[in-house]
Amino acid sequence: MIKHWLLMEAGGEDSRTPYRTRVAGAGRHLPVTRLTTEKLMATTRHTTHIDLERLTGIRERRVSVGDEDSYTLAAAAAQDALEHSGRDAGSLDAVISCSITKFRGGLTQWLEPTMSSAVARALGADRAMTFDVSNACAGMLTGVTVADNWIRQGVIERALIVSGEYISQLGQNAARHIHNIMSKELASLTLGDAGAALVLERAPAGSAGIRFAGFTTVADYSRLCLAYPKGNEPGARMFTNSRGIQKAAIADTPLLLHEVLDTLGMSMHDIDHVITHQTSARAIRKGMAELKSEFGDGPRHDAVITVDRYGNTASTTHTVALVEELEAGHIQPGETVALISLASGLEIGVVLLELDEELVAGYGHDH
Repeated sequence: MIKHWLLMEAGGEDSRTPYRTRVAGAGRHLPVTRLTTEKLMATTRHTTHIDLERLTGIRERRVSVGDEDSYTLAAAAAQDALEHSGRDAGSLDAVISCSITKFRGGLTQWLEPTMSSAVARALGADRAMTFDVSNACAGMLTGVTVADNWIRQGVIERALIVSGEYISQLGQNAARHIHNIMSKELASLTLGDAGAALVLERAPAGSAGIRFAGFTTVADYSRLCLAYPKGNEPGARMFTNSRGIQKAAIADTPLLLHEVLDTLGMSMHDIDHVITHQTSARAIRKGMAELKSEFGDGPRHDAVITVDRYGNTASTTHTVALVEELEAGHIQPGETVALISLASGLEIGVVLLELDEELVAGYGHDH
């Protein structure tokens, strides 16, 4: 079905661009309030008999209880990323905000001025150009792809990719309408809130950094997940054909990974860690088993799973999980991490990162 990439940027040794993009810092910010799956399911209006924790592997997620919103989550994560990078906000050439939600000052969606300009102002990134990118749960990796292209070509030197997702209210809305396991709003109950940010900067060609970034859109599946206001109730509701998305992702992702690995001359076993979009633990494990069957080999480590603790935090999931692995000391300098995006659209993307000693040491682990 998929003939070619919509966009493919390989930053390998044979690349004609003069620079490599390195990850200088990764940050996140999580609300302090924990909402267990058991407690969330106790709020459903109808008796559903759904064991959501067994179905998804999600024990709890972090939620804002009105004390934080998309803007504050993003700004706090951005500050965390800058601190880990040791860079000053004044050195940023670009700030790219990539969230689905754009809540500021409570439940008010701010479309203009941009969220990126508000975050840049809060940080003191006075000389940075700012703009927002909207690409569903693939938002942050899309922002990474744009910034990587500019940095490798020498257009800019340093960029901040940031997102704040105050999206758990979709789950609260869904709880009033779900009747059974076939409900198209079931996926809304997996959502959690989080902020995430990455500092990307110019490095000499051949350095550790982003080795590859590629995206494609399989628009045949664009209606498998839709979110919009409905009726007279406040806020939005999300309607998802979870089985359809999972089936499409499992069918098409191996084709794209073959293209990635062939482009770089790599095998699946050359990848150390895989961080895929955090939808459910069961879906991640099933998808990885299919990949292993397809390639006859797997990554050196099991796929990273954080959805059990944080839920699906939309566009922030990959960075939230990356920080988790760095803080736990699970990633060694020189290892390759594959970030795999599977988002409404259907957007499928792959970003391959090689992390260096300076970044890893910034999380308190000397190797």
